Amino acid sequence: MGVKQHLALLVDIGSTYTKVRVIDLEAVEILAQGKSVTTVEEDVTLGLERAMAAAGVERDALGEFALRLACSSAAGGLSLVAIGLVPELTAEAARRAALGAGAVVRRVYSYQLTPREVAEIEALRPDIILLAGGTDGGEAKTIVHNAVMLANSSLRMPVIVAGNKAVGGRVMDILRWQGVDARLTENVMPRLNVLNVEPAQQAIRQVFLERIVEAKGLDRAEEMLEAVAMPTPTAVLAGARLLADGVDGEEGWGELMVVDVGGATTDVHSVAEGSPTRSNVLYRGLPEPRLKRTVEGDLGLRVNAPSLLAALGEERVRQAMGVDGRPDLTALAERLSRDLGCLPQTEEEWALEATLGRGAVKLAVARHVGRLEEIFTPRGPMFVQRGKDLSQVGTVIGTGGIFAHHPQALNMLRGAVADGRDPFLLAPRQPRLYLDRRYIFWAAGLLADEEPVAGLRLLKRYLVKREA
Repeated sequence: MGVKQHLALLVDIGSTYTKVRVIDLEAVEILAQGKSVTTVEEDVTLGLERAMAAAGVERDALGEFALRLACSSAAGGLSLVAIGLVPELTAEAARRAALGAGAVVRRVYSYQLTPREVAEIEALRPDIILLAGGTDGGEAKTIVHNAVMLANSSLRMPVIVAGNKAVGGRVMDILRWQGVDARLTENVMPRLNVLNVEPAQQAIRQVFLERIVEAKGLDRAEEMLEAVAMPTPTAVLAGARLLADGVDGEEGWGELMVVDVGGATTDVHSVAEGSPTRSNVLYRGLPEPRLKRTVEGDLGLRVNAPSLLAALGEERVRQAMGVDGRPDLTALAERLSRDLGCLPQTEEEWALEATLGRGAVKLAVARHVGRLEEIFTPRGPMFVQRGKDLSQVGTVIGTGGIFAHHPQALNMLRGAVADGRDPFLLAPRQPRLYLDRRYIFWAAGLLADEEPVAGLRLLKRYLVKREA
């Protein structure tokens, strides 16, 4: 049988489940879907083949698909340590570059690295180090010092150099002399308060394609597919941008926010300018990127259920659950963290998951959006804005398994909407709410480069609107 030019096989090799979608690109229709527990610790292809079988796809039939693409957050996702100069400037710019590239930022270091900090990085064993520091032509001693510290350590993962261009060559020589795979790219902050994160993000993605896929055993999946093309968060952000901006001949939905609640983290993506919307507001701090992603590693519904419960407050969660008796919430949360693939069975478990899910959404959105601070001037009260003003964002979308399957999905997503209790929080006020009931946001993102029209129409067709 020849290649069916209108069929795409899209795969997400997640930290818990491997998911498969078969898409008809012409009809813009999900023809089949399946999932299986991810088997990255054994052989990732075992879980992949089981997920494909659940979707009715045999390995011998892979050649029939015009596109076979995958994304992955398996084995902890793409972990990164960022190093900069000043915490609020180049270190923060490096962190934003990493998050926008789909990485999980394990730690951010500032100023000159100490032996203790180098030992911490050695213990963390990140996949990539992003080394920044200094504006172009500015302070140079720190990034050179940090390069020496890294070169003299046991760290041999790829290092992306994105700092002061005046000493970029010297930094590269220091690292490569000791056998480090160093990659030079443009400065993430070439001038004070000017961000330039895209080149670093492209370098991170290139390292992912060349090195990380093999290191995590995902290259075995590539033998069946065309490529594990990107980390899953990158695919979700690509889908968000596609839906917001549209493509030639097909309009998007405008500024929006996507909340992705997972087992290990809760990610928030926004596509919006985020500039002040009121005349009496002054902006302070680094400019915010139009495409922004934040990752909350303490807000996962499985791996981090105990820390999420602690962050929300056990007694508050108990009251919000609305169930009889006094269930042992600590024991229930510990069970969720041990058994990553477990599904709620009892009324108490369903209520706990719904309450934790809404709490994760609320906390993650509050950390993603900006805030106002009231100040008093001779001309009267004014406000200072830090972060993005997303109060006027028109659309909020919930994606992830919790929004696809839980009966209280809408109530959980409502946690993203400003409730008036904190008037200084710049969260969406009156957005339209959509649920990704078919869990296809990542799949549309995989199509964004090669089949953007199909990807956009896929989102428009399958996202389910709900009343706020």
